[in-house]
Parts: sequence; C-alpha cells; structure tokens
Amino acid sequence: MKKALTIAGSDCSGGAGIQADLKTFAAHGVYGMSVIVSVVAENTLHVLGSQNIAPEMIEKQIDAVLSDIGADAVKIGMLPDSACMEAVARRLREYRPRNVVADPVMAAKDGCALMQPGALDTLIRDILPLTDLLTPNIPEAETITGRGISSPADMERAARQIAALGPKAVLVKGGHSPGDAVDVLFDGREFRYYRAERIPTKNTHGTGCTYSSAIASDLALGFALPEAVARAKEYVTTAIRHSLAIGKGCGPTHHFYDLYRNGLQKGQTDHE
Repeated sequence: MKKALTIAGSDCSGGAGIQADLKTFAAHGVYGMSVIVSVVAENTLHVLGSQNIAPEMIEKQIDAVLSDIGADAVKIGMLPDSACMEAVARRLREYRPRNVVADPVMAAKDGCALMQPGALDTLIRDILPLTDLLTPNIPEAETITGRGISSPADMERAARQIAALGPKAVLVKGGHSPGDAVDVLFDGREFRYYRAERIPTKNTHGTGCTYSSAIASDLALGFALPEAVARAKEYVTTAIRHSLAIGKGCGPTHHFYDLYRNGLQKGQTDHE
C-alpha cells in the first residue's frame, strides 16, 4: 500500500487540516500518517483559538514516521510560524521525501490568520525550495508575489513568479474568482488549465486542504503531476457537489462520497 504523510494543523470539527487530509488519503486507498504542528479549535463558523506544537516535537513526529515507515508523498498544510517552518525544513532536507505538495495556508475560512505575517519570508526561504508542488489560492498567491490577480493571465504571471522562488511546479487555484473554478498549473515549462463548473454552495470548509492532499495521494499512487492534478480536481469537485450541511456555518465537503457509493476505483488499486 502506498503511504502519505500530512504535516499540518488539526481541525477538531473534522472538515479541514489533518482530519481532512487523512480522510482524503483514505478515500484514495492510501495509508495516511500525520504530524500535527498546531491544535486548532475551530468549527464551521470560526476559529476559537490555537496552540502550536513545540518545534522539537514536530521534528520528533517527522522522525518517527520517516525513519521507520517512510512516505510516497508528503502534504504540507498550515505552518503557523517561523520556528515551525524551520523545523519542518530541517527534516525535509534530512529525509528528502518524494512528492512534497505544500498548501501555503495563511487564513481560515472566517479570515482568522493561521500563519504569522512575519513568517512569510521564512516560508519563501525555507519551504518553497523543498517543494515539488505549491498550491496557493489567489489571495495566497497575491501575498507571496505582492501583486493583484484578476485574470487567468495574472494567474500565469503569479505562477511563474512563484516558481522562480524554488518550487518545481505551482498550481494557482481560482476558487476565489467569479465564474467557473479555473486553476492554472505551471510545471516550470508550460501552463495547463483545469476547469470545473462552480457549485453554488456555502459548504466549502477545507477545500484547499482536500485538494492538495488529493494531489499528494495521486502522486503517491504513481500518477504524473498533470494527471494527478486532473484527478484531484475531479475528486474535490465531487466532494463539494455533495458537501455536507453540518453545523451553522460553512459545512465540510464530502470526502467519502464516491467511496460510499462505489468502493475503491480500479485506477487507484492498479497503482498499489
């Protein structure tokens, strides 16, 4: 069985973060493991608070997993501060895992900051050069580049600019723009577009976490990056289409919709 590790914050409501990642790994038939960097008290309405894990314990969690079990892909999510980023970077440089997918989580759905503003330079310096694929949404891409994004051409420019900072590939996600949900992938050589009809629902809690962990799952299963993104885009669109009206705010996506209906698909088991 293929194995994937998520390094991220927790979400006690189960819709985002570590919990969403592990559900996504399981839905893809991938064995999931986790390194928790922050315990976040949140629900569908807002973030109530968070408590970061000591950098030494973050490193020990990574050691525990990668020195023994290993991973076919690593998904990185919320990294709350520079000390956390530096700890993760030290271990990535030591173990050199394959298929590192980083989702630069900066804020929760309610706008609550999940990454200290002063840590952006550390993210760019230490994490981006160790990343095979970075998956910023439009606000995150604007923060990293310092430029506004209002069109697909802007997304291309942002992807190229971010790629120059170190990641091997960049996927700028268009979920925050009007119209169809269009994402732009730059692999260092060419651009590819991924388009899906926008689904009219407020229940999109954890979509970024789910999308990036789905890409990591498909990379772990052996799919090339363009196909992994295409499959993950289809997966997250289905999860949003059948999202769950749980809680009083923005509910979660349905990570297991296809699994509950059909079981594991042949394309997943073929890559074991």
